[in-house]
Amino acid sequence: MISIRPGRVDCTGALRLSTTAFCFCLLLIPAAARAESNAGLQTFRAEYSLYAKNTKAAQVVRSLARLDDGSYEYRSETKTVGLISLFRKLHIVESSRLILEERMLKPVHYSYGRTGYRKKRDVSIEFNSETNKIKNTINDDFWHLPMEPAVMDKLLYQLAIMYDLQNGRTPASYRIADGGKIKTYDFEKLGEEVVETPLGSFNTIKMLRHKPGSSRKSVFWCAPDLEFLQVKVEHTEKDGSTTVAVLKSLQGELQQRLPGTDLKSVP
Repeated sequence: MISIRPGRVDCTGALRLSTTAFCFCLLLIPAAARAESNAGLQTFRAEYSLYAKNTKAAQVVRSLARLDDGSYEYRSETKTVGLISLFRKLHIVESSRLILEERMLKPVHYSYGRTGYRKKRDVSIEFNSETNKIKNTINDDFWHLPMEPAVMDKLLYQLAIMYDLQNGRTPASYRIADGGKIKTYDFEKLGEEVVETPLGSFNTIKMLRHKPGSSRKSVFWCAPDLEFLQVKVEHTEKDGSTTVAVLKSLQGELQQRLPGTDLKSVP
């Protein structure tokens, strides 16, 4: 989620931006993991328009690619656009390298890079199942955390929402390596809702990510017809400011599920 709020630019793994700011060592892959079934992981490239106060503020591109060794790369790229880009130019790239093993998405390596009007920031997280350690590096500093079962990075959990819903599991929480700690992201199913996008109307499952006692929240609208891809994401900050990301175009294997398989994008 990308959120816009005064005072700083921050990025979490969810599509996020703020008024004066915004946020949306490769390990060896065992042979058994490379042979894992690809069922449920269809490649895609999804472009979103992100709005703050009904004004387009950023473009977000999410993609899932299948690599030659059988692993996957889930990637997010965010750029400011329009008027905000004239005085708050910002470029953020996140990626999560993962494997599908025992019907679970398992992270291998996470990276985050930010360039623009603020100080450059580079983050990497390595998930080493052999040593049972997570190495977190921010710029030139690093430290280790103990590995936990089913732990993920803060980008991968959004793909995990899709995958779990595809397999009949409604997520209640995920354990996330975030900011040098293992945090719990809690979820709640709010029901079903029809969402209008430039690609048409979609029936969706509405999922809420929230923290008990906090007014800050994120809502994901996941479309069953698109393998539960998020067609809309809304983030609300503690001060009540809200940003909304809406699906604008879709390519890749998921494109075949759109009404009219020749439809690639909407200007």
